[in-house]
Amino acid sequence: MRTIGLLGGMSWDSSIEYYRLVNEEVRRRLGGHHAARVLLHSLDFAEVRELQQRQAWDEASDLLASEARRLEGAGADVLVLCTNLMHKVADRVESEATVPFLHIADAVGEHAAAAGLTRLGLLGTRPVMEETFYADRLARHGIGVVVPDEDDRALVDRVVFDELTQGRLEESSRQAFREVIAGLAAAGAEGVALACTEIGLLVGPDDSTLPLLDTARIHALRAVTFALADTPVPA
Repeated sequence: MRTIGLLGGMSWDSSIEYYRLVNEEVRRRLGGHHAARVLLHSLDFAEVRELQQRQAWDEASDLLASEARRLEGAGADVLVLCTNLMHKVADRVESEATVPFLHIADAVGEHAAAAGLTRLGLLGTRPVMEETFYADRLARHGIGVVVPDEDDRALVDRVVFDELTQGRLEESSRQAFREVIAGLAAAGAEGVALACTEIGLLVGPDDSTLPLLDTARIHALRAVTFALADTPVPA
């Protein structure tokens, strides 16, 4: 079994989910007392958030590349960046890594394509919804995107940073997200990518008539598949 290196803390609320998901999946596949081999390096999100707010992406890429090297040095066989937004600087991390880097949008794109989806609604922070770094990666897998309108993008971004990344799950925000998702369905989305790793903590399948792609879950299970690629799995 290969060792999964989780670069988390952005926020730790979703990093906990990554740790839980990879271990539950290893137990499901191998049974017994099996658990994932995991290294978790958790950053102080306040420091990362300050870089985001200053648009200091060069500094952010320096930070994440450095922290990824620390995970490699500790023995990680694969790198998993436990956040959607910070994949804005993933090219730097990926190019400097000496072990495989599992890009979250690749995992989502492969999952969507396997499900026969070609057009996803994109819910996440403003940069994920409004810039092209995420949509371009999905496009490599034949997946197009549709995003909410300006007011809904502002709402989603606010809920992420003012509530979800601070451990708050508000029923009013859940209802608001249901309405945003309904709007994406009306705009032609065939499914919705929850392209912020905390959004899956707020909404689930019962909140949508469309398939919801929980990016944290998809990413975590992709890491398990990689980690167990050479491990005999019981029948």
